[in-house]
Amino acid sequence: MLEKFLPRIDFDSYEDFKANYKVICPEGFNFAYDVIDAWADSQPDKNALLYCDDFGTRRYYTFTDMKKMSNRIANYLLSLGITKGDKVMLILKQRPEVWMCFLALHKIGAVCIPATFQLTEKDIVYRVDAAECRMVISVDDPDLLTFIASAKTKCKTLAHLAVVGEHVPDGFHDFRREIGAYSDVLERIYNHQTDPMLMYFSSGTTGMPKMILHDYSYPLGHILTARYWQHVEEDKLHLTMSDSGWAKFAWGKIYGQWICGATIVAYDNEKFNAKNTMELLEEIKVTTFCAPPTIYRFLIKEDISKYDLSSIHKCCIAGEPLNPEVFYKWQELTGLTLTEGFGQTETPVLMANYDGFPIKPGSTGKPSADFDVEIVDDYGNPCEDGVVGRIVVRNLSKHYPCGLFKGYQKDAEADAKAFHDDFYDTGDTAWRDSEGYYWFEGRSDDVIKCSGYRIGPFEVESALMTHPAVLECAVTAAPDPVRGQVVKATIVLAKGFDASDLLVKEIQNHVKKTTAPYKYPRIVEFVPELPKTTSGKIKRAAIRGNSNK
Repeated sequence: MLEKFLPRIDFDSYEDFKANYKVICPEGFNFAYDVIDAWADSQPDKNALLYCDDFGTRRYYTFTDMKKMSNRIANYLLSLGITKGDKVMLILKQRPEVWMCFLALHKIGAVCIPATFQLTEKDIVYRVDAAECRMVISVDDPDLLTFIASAKTKCKTLAHLAVVGEHVPDGFHDFRREIGAYSDVLERIYNHQTDPMLMYFSSGTTGMPKMILHDYSYPLGHILTARYWQHVEEDKLHLTMSDSGWAKFAWGKIYGQWICGATIVAYDNEKFNAKNTMELLEEIKVTTFCAPPTIYRFLIKEDISKYDLSSIHKCCIAGEPLNPEVFYKWQELTGLTLTEGFGQTETPVLMANYDGFPIKPGSTGKPSADFDVEIVDDYGNPCEDGVVGRIVVRNLSKHYPCGLFKGYQKDAEADAKAFHDDFYDTGDTAWRDSEGYYWFEGRSDDVIKCSGYRIGPFEVESALMTHPAVLECAVTAAPDPVRGQVVKATIVLAKGFDASDLLVKEIQNHVKKTTAPYKYPRIVEFVPELPKTTSGKIKRAAIRGNSNK
């Protein structure tokens, strides 16, 4: 399959990879037809998906199943008047239907809008109105269905509601029952590469969520993610820990993985549980595994020695920077090396720890092939090594990388801020060392300015994570009348530790000894949990807001 889109698949070195990797996106490319249906036609019994839950369900779906079911759903949606360009929101957790609906929407040219099951009525109204959605397809969670039904009365464009599951309230289509009446044969509906295909709402860590649009070339951008970073293997199991409502799903649970012919694991758990996760990894013999830092922090607190993880060949981490302490602990407990990658909802993996150079724990590695990444100052000038600046993708007029988004919808101000001077400004900051490794600092809004010093939150968090009492932490700025801002640490304690003034002093002194003394947290707050987006990212803006009250 890969040879259809890559003139060359294997490379002799990172430098060779960076210089010679190239993606070919055929005109009219459609992931659903040209990858999924192509696998089904060439290898009808090839496994596409393994569905698992915490109650013992284990069921394989082949690419033929995916082809036929997506065709049924496509014909069903067409019967409801859903056609090219219409927006359909999916709130489906990790039910098998979420994969089938993605494919069906791609086939008919409708725009897929994944959403998290944690949305409230207000969230749903905002997203439906902003995107002008015509349909919402949801799991049968009673509270969620109440929110959706109430939202429909306030939304002008919302014509249809459908439920996947047993509980079907009045006013909702019974999705599973109704699609059974439709043919599993579909004549190809043609699209252009530049047609809108997928739209995500940003996680809203720094304001109201923005609409991030991707076209039909986007899946091919994730060959980088799946093949060269995650190292997924054909016919082997790959598990990325992700709900279907956020972009990590697109990164790790559908596009690049199926292009590479891997079997994707759908782990439909209601709530993360470290013990259940470890048991599943051992039972089904996962080969490649990817999760955000939060999950690894909890996994290393388990008695990992009880589990056989010998089937795992590659472990990856993304979503937030990886603290070196977690890297070393995971390696000590499992013998496996964590491979960090960095990117956004707007992009595939922009930089990562690729083959061809040794890993420096704490570094996010080096830039991806196909992306001309640079660190620039506030005026767009390249920064010297060691100087913190903004991460940008430059020279877009010469080469627009496959997988880079097509802009923020209905938000000219956000577009102008992101696209200028012939580059895409990620809004994230980092610095580059003399060997070309990139070290993530945080969102530009997260940098703390204390008495003339610029302090990146990640370096302080990394120091905190080496203290045994710290399970999770977030470092933010707190206002100070003398210093302007001071470092504040919001900490979730590990089991066996209790909050006290003595522990505060101990942690502060620990940071002073671990990193530059001026970076220590002058304010320490202990909390039962950190505020996070549904994608698992820490909501530093919410913590900063509490500090300003």
